[in-house]
Formats: sequence, C-alpha cells, structure tokens
Amino acid sequence: MIRSKKRLLPDEDAELVASCRAGDLSAFETLVKKHQTRMFTLAFRVLGNQEDAGEVVQDAFVSAYRGLGKFRGDAAFTTWLTTITVNLARNRLQQMVSRRSREVCSLDDPIPGCGECNKANDPPSAGPSALELLEREEIRQRVQGCINGLEPGFREALVLRDVEEYSYGEIGTMLSLAEGTVKSRIARAREAIRACLKRVVGEF
Repeated sequence: MIRSKKRLLPDEDAELVASCRAGDLSAFETLVKKHQTRMFTLAFRVLGNQEDAGEVVQDAFVSAYRGLGKFRGDAAFTTWLTTITVNLARNRLQQMVSRRSREVCSLDDPIPGCGECNKANDPPSAGPSALELLEREEIRQRVQGCINGLEPGFREALVLRDVEEYSYGEIGTMLSLAEGTVKSRIARAREAIRACLKRVVGEF
C-alpha cells in the first residue's frame, strides 16, 4: 500500500476538529475518511499483521474522538493522531509478543543469525497471476518480513521516518526520545534492513 506524498493542510484539519468539538459528528467522520488509510499503513508497518492493524486504527480513532477536548493544537492533528496510533500499536505488539514466543532481531547480534527477517506475516493479496506481479508481491512480503524482524523501538522510528516522512524532531517528540537517539536507531535499523534484504532478496 503506497501512501500519497500530499499531506492534508493543517488548517483544514483544525476546522474539522473545531466542528467536532461543536458537536458535528460528520466532521469527525470526514477526519476518519481522510486519515484512516495512512494510519492503517503506519499500524501495519509496525505490526506486520492486517487484522491487528485494523483494530489498532479503530481504537486510535476512538481514543482521538474521546480526547479531542485535550487536543491543544500545539502540533498538527495528524501528528497527534500518529502518536496515538504508534502508542496503541506498540501496546498491541507487546501483547502479541507475550502471546507467543516470537524471535526478535537484536541489533546487537549479527544480522545473519536473525530468523525473523526471513518471515513475513502479510499474506499475498489477491490479484493478477502474472509472474512479474507474483514476484513483486513476494519481494514486498520479504521487505515487510525484514521490517517485522526489527526490535519494536527501531521499527517504529524507521517507519515514522522512511514511510511517514516525519522529521527527526517530530519522531523524537512522538516517541519521547532525544533527536540523537532517533537518528541512531534509524541508522541501525536501515543497516539491519539492508543486510536482511541482501540475503532474502538474493534467494530468488
């Protein structure tokens, strides 16, 4: 799923938020329609599972609606909603880990020893059966598998930077991390992804 590079204008969101606070439920429905695809992409990249991602996004919008009274507008609505989504995705991931013994890559260990990097939880999507499209789908799954193999904190930072295109400062605010820590995590995550992709894509 590829997200459009165009972002919603902040003042447009602000107007909708103001309408929501005034009791206009249709305004919040508009916010949901405008942001749900992007939030789903974010949650899916963090969790690697469509069902869990869908539930997280639903919970995120419920939390956002209930918390509109606390939204001060210091940051863009999208940034605030993204923070809620990331926090809920992190909680869901912790629950997933506790439910099953899941091998997770440690970035302090050699990359070749990571078994999770070869796995992908995203099932193939129904589509044309052309060989080229099937190969692309397999590559996409392997890329997601490499992302899934990262430790949660590194995965979140990487997705927010390379998928959502937030600045290091914004990511630091969302994750409550120093900007230097964010840069370090992203650099190490990218290194791990490159090593993983070099191995798994080379298996074709």
